[in-house]
Amino acid sequence: MNDATWDPLLAELDRWRIEGRHLRLWLRDDDAIAPGPQLDRLAALADRFDAPVLLAVIPHLAEPALVPRLTRAPLLLPCQHGSRHRNHAPEGEKKAEFGRHRPLAAMLDEIATARRRLDDLFGPALLPVFVPPWNRIDREVTAALPDLGFTGLSCFRGFTLGERGGPALVNSEIDIIDWHGGRIGRSAPAIVNELTALLVARREKGEPDDRIGLLLHHRDHDEAAWALLDALLARLASHPAIRLADPRQLFSGTIAA
Repeated sequence: MNDATWDPLLAELDRWRIEGRHLRLWLRDDDAIAPGPQLDRLAALADRFDAPVLLAVIPHLAEPALVPRLTRAPLLLPCQHGSRHRNHAPEGEKKAEFGRHRPLAAMLDEIATARRRLDDLFGPALLPVFVPPWNRIDREVTAALPDLGFTGLSCFRGFTLGERGGPALVNSEIDIIDWHGGRIGRSAPAIVNELTALLVARREKGEPDDRIGLLLHHRDHDEAAWALLDALLARLASHPAIRLADPRQLFSGTIAA
């Protein structure tokens, strides 16, 4: 991995610094269910960079052994990742567990039941944040999430709340895995180009949003994904324009109207 690969991104961050802007970089990791070597690597990476991670746990697949493992990894912060990570979309449509394919009341009951299981497992350590599988969720569901006790919601870049609002929304922006190209870690040039373009657009348009979320899936990371993540954080965490953000603060805002 050539160091020059990172120059465009670092140069753009230098422009942010000169303009007095800071970027809040945060991490979200999906599909957690059990302890294991991959989760250990994620915990070690979080410790190495002092980077809190929003850990989206699948409620009905989560193993009790995950609880004591997370007590030894205080930077891995559990939240709710759907219910069973089960696709209910008909053939030909994009996958979704909580899309417009089932009665609203049934979906809300399922989310509430799943949350009770995570509450039983994690107690007060559980963040009241909902992460829908495949980053897709019907806006009627999002509007009802505050009534179920959720103060935060995280999907992927471009997702917005409907007219009826919902919890505080903080999306992830950059997926480090190439799902369609073999479920492998993306190349450094691809990540640099995508992230730099996002930052340039925000700076030139004067957009106030200073948050960028990296989307991880520790169970699916190959060596290329781990190497990319390590190289990315090694360069960004020490840059004066970067603040590694804690999800507990990111999702502490008021419920959107």
